[in-house]
Amino acid sequence: MLIGVGAALVAMLLNSVGALLQADGALRATRTRPIVVQPRYLAGLGFDGAAWLCSAVALRFLPVFAVQAVLGGTIALTALAGRRMFGTVLRRVDRAAVGACLLGLVLVAASAGRSGPPTRSPVVDVVLLGSVLLLAVATLVLRRGTHAWPLAVVAGLGFGGAALSVRAAHVQGGLDPTMLVSQPATYLVLGFWAVGLVGYSSALSRGEVASMTALLTVTEVVVPGLVGIVLLGDPVRPGWEPALALGLAVAVAGVVVLARAPGQRPGRR
Repeated sequence: MLIGVGAALVAMLLNSVGALLQADGALRATRTRPIVVQPRYLAGLGFDGAAWLCSAVALRFLPVFAVQAVLGGTIALTALAGRRMFGTVLRRVDRAAVGACLLGLVLVAASAGRSGPPTRSPVVDVVLLGSVLLLAVATLVLRRGTHAWPLAVVAGLGFGGAALSVRAAHVQGGLDPTMLVSQPATYLVLGFWAVGLVGYSSALSRGEVASMTALLTVTEVVVPGLVGIVLLGDPVRPGWEPALALGLAVAVAGVVVLARAPGQRPGRR
């Protein structure tokens, strides 16, 4: 379990750096130099890729909701660093909402029980396939609008779906390439990750990095975490069900506040 926690903490740090670099790249994008050619955005993708590998290691030892909750520390790091990098100012109520998100995610992470191999069922792959298709369509539709928070939520569902797919593709006793290639969940990871990447990049081009990261992170924990408990048999520590419910409620309340906050997107640099 310590290996899983350590890998998740490293992933959190890498995610924070990646989010800040991608946000900076999104702000520098122009018609002649779109986001996909911005060096800082591409560097951010590299950090995200490294973070994903660390989270994949963590998912071999911990339930989905526990790993994602540890990654929730990204909220605090991006809020603090974003203020220094971009000069953005969060309202007092927004800062309280960020704190609520963190407190809720700590309770969620503490509720995790000792994890075993995930439950294997064809239903899992069917649910994941249907989900990635719906999210892909939602991303295409939402990108035509101007609101940032729906894109951040969809991105959170995308990255959370990738975590579920990694967990579903878990091979007890080692990562046998032959067995991984034969599992549909292995390919679903790429689809979910692409949805998360496109959605998050679009959200960062419309909204402030700390709020968008908070929305993404809590969504990434709450929905996939509950799905992991139901579909994959991820365990909750005995007697900690009320703490899990409280943590989810507090985190969601923080997200609602952030979603209703007025836009505070910093100017182009």
